[in-house]
Amino acid sequence: MPSLRSRLRPRVTATFGRPALAAVLYGVLALPLALVGFFLTLVGLVFGGALSVTTLGLWLLAVTVRGALALGAVQRGLARRLLGLEIEQPGGPSAGEGGGSGVLGWRRGVLLDRAGWRAVGCALLTPFTAVFAYAAVVIGYVYGALFTLHPLLKRWNYTTVHTTGDPAHHVSLEFFGYQLDSWPSWLIPFTAGLLLLAVAPLLLRYALGPHRALLTVLLGPDAVTRRIRTLEETRARAVDDAALTLRRIERDLHDGTQARLVALAMHLTAIRELVTAGAEPDRVLAVVDTARGNATQAITDLRHLVKGIHPPVLDEGLHAALTTLAADSALPVTLTTDIGTRPTPAVETIAYFCAAELLANATKHARATAAAVEVTARDGRLRLRVTDDGQGGATIGAGSGLTGLLARVRTVDGTLTCDSPHGGPTVVTVELPHTCPPRDPPPERT
Repeated sequence: MPSLRSRLRPRVTATFGRPALAAVLYGVLALPLALVGFFLTLVGLVFGGALSVTTLGLWLLAVTVRGALALGAVQRGLARRLLGLEIEQPGGPSAGEGGGSGVLGWRRGVLLDRAGWRAVGCALLTPFTAVFAYAAVVIGYVYGALFTLHPLLKRWNYTTVHTTGDPAHHVSLEFFGYQLDSWPSWLIPFTAGLLLLAVAPLLLRYALGPHRALLTVLLGPDAVTRRIRTLEETRARAVDDAALTLRRIERDLHDGTQARLVALAMHLTAIRELVTAGAEPDRVLAVVDTARGNATQAITDLRHLVKGIHPPVLDEGLHAALTTLAADSALPVTLTTDIGTRPTPAVETIAYFCAAELLANATKHARATAAAVEVTARDGRLRLRVTDDGQGGATIGAGSGLTGLLARVRTVDGTLTCDSPHGGPTVVTVELPHTCPPRDPPPERT
């Protein structure tokens, strides 16, 4: 049977541990900071709006927006340090960008910055959400501590009154008209205080919910900025992937196929010289066999190179390509497909290479004995799911090759998720947009 101490330790840690006390500190600081920001922002907007017909009003508005951005940076830092809430930078044009150069450009850039006005909105709204956290701290921790320490406080109050003789120091706790001054009645506030302290972390967490959501929505990047960032990231990765592919092709052609073709040309020259010189047929045939071997190997290298760029079997469709891939796999693979309308060639290629890489990982790293590939098309999305019974433990970004697959999938706005607990099984799901390829135009009549 666990001891009472071991039972109480998790509850005490949850109430008075470092994360809980950090949340309490945030709840205490958030409301004063929000009130100061609210007052300054409101004053700046009122006077700036009233004087907006003059240059002074525009400068006052610009300073107000810039101050709201600075306040938002402080709030993001405070939330990150005390709550562990990571809020991305809002992005958008910085001060001076998009408005020209000089101080007038700075003012124009600040006034046209959407992130700045969203920070202004956050400064005006945060007091209404921070008050819940402040109230949760007061109710859960302050009143909880006071009620729990009521017997000690009552004893101290009794000693103070009898020592000083001043009845003004006498404080009495009343509950529904009943004076809690005697010893048995002290159990009521003591028990209530313990309950408040026990539920204080949960109460504070729910009270911080609206405030956290408001900060995330208004101080982080908006949907347009997130989309732009995603497109920039996927474009950069696509460019890097294309550059790596071109270098690989150049290296394979230079070190493999080109060298074999050069050797083939040299052997053909040697054959011509041998034939011209009337050499023995055996010597000529030996050189011919060597040249034929080089030609065969060059053709094989070219086939592998072309297959790495675009497998020819994909011309017959994704089902046929995956069937061939499953048949060539070192593992027994169960294939299930329900595609319907054929996807675009780009989506088919990405799905094929994802399946090939995942099956290769299952064979080389997961020590799997069997795998399953399932491809379905529903609601405009092509879903590829590869499951293996290996040892598990695969994570994205841990050198397992999943990072490269994620970069390739995101180039077409796809997603990749990995569920791989230690001991297996590993389930990797790839979702791609399922769009129909454009139909060939009908032939023109002559």
